[in-house]
Amino acid sequence: MEKYLYLEDGTCWRGTACGAPGAVAGELVFNTSMVGYQEALTDPSYTGQLLTFTFPIIGTYGVLPDRNQSTASGCQAVILHTLEATPGPTGVTLDAFLQARNVPGIVGVDTRALTQRIRAHSPLKALLLDAPLTAAFAPVYARLTAAAKEPVRPLRLAQPGGHPHVVVVDFGAKAGIIAQLEAHGCAVSVVPPTTSLAQITALRPDGILLSNGPGDPAAMPTVLPLIRALQQRYPLVGICLGHQLLALANGARTAPLQFGHRGLNHPVTLLASGQTIMTSQNHGYTVVPASLAQTPLVVTAVEANDHTIEGLAHKTRPVFSVQYHPEAAPGPAEARPFFDQFVQLMEVRVTRHA
Repeated sequence: MEKYLYLEDGTCWRGTACGAPGAVAGELVFNTSMVGYQEALTDPSYTGQLLTFTFPIIGTYGVLPDRNQSTASGCQAVILHTLEATPGPTGVTLDAFLQARNVPGIVGVDTRALTQRIRAHSPLKALLLDAPLTAAFAPVYARLTAAAKEPVRPLRLAQPGGHPHVVVVDFGAKAGIIAQLEAHGCAVSVVPPTTSLAQITALRPDGILLSNGPGDPAAMPTVLPLIRALQQRYPLVGICLGHQLLALANGARTAPLQFGHRGLNHPVTLLASGQTIMTSQNHGYTVVPASLAQTPLVVTAVEANDHTIEGLAHKTRPVFSVQYHPEAAPGPAEARPFFDQFVQLMEVRVTRHA
């Protein structure tokens, strides 16, 4: 069965259908990872996006147990050059995985040429259709995006008495973040961003984590007063979108990147030590350096390729953030000290309040 990828610049890419049938729309982005496709497909930060893999062969190890980052796939669709039909340890192929999660896809696309177009013209709106487009692009795009369902952010409460107790404000948190907190001995509660300060305080947290997630941080002003209040009361850290929202809450600005950082091969230099670590990233926005001048935040890390901000810390509060994903392991574990530092800050607080 044929599939059709239409871009807002008027170009059309034809290929073969994979995954689930159906028409979808969203922003077209690319990921440069050679592995980790299952984690990418289930990353909530890809919500509303059509995900292109630049690596030409995807699906070589099938589907692995315990690799999903959410209960539902984050991306709207997947765009591939070649789809391998190898079943993984679960006996499930990637194509079957996509079908089960209702994610449509297209195979046979020159994904590197498509990536070059994204780099030159991003952001790009796109349609993935089961049949040729017969109407104007804009109204079809508007209809399909309006029909897309917003993901549910479920409430999860930790067992009483667990310490250190982290409350994760869930903007689209990956399962790997929760797993790393638990691996570092934390009890974890997960709350949606609509939760009030009083409700979070009632949970008696030792620390707060602002999670990753999709979307433009500047379009989320209602959560900024909550972040400002939380950082005055608790050790607080942010990851990816959480990092950007922390910057906004302290008076900085964010801006879109030309084509985003998405992949496992992004070098980040830690300014205090001069060490450069390899990181996993998935974001389309960045903190504007010049906007930090009148804020209580300082830069702690930068991207080695384009020098965008990758880490921030508050000058007087136990508050810091990173743009990259410290729970992922491309280095493989050189970004994990993020969690050690967070736990240490919470232990100091627990000791003072004992």
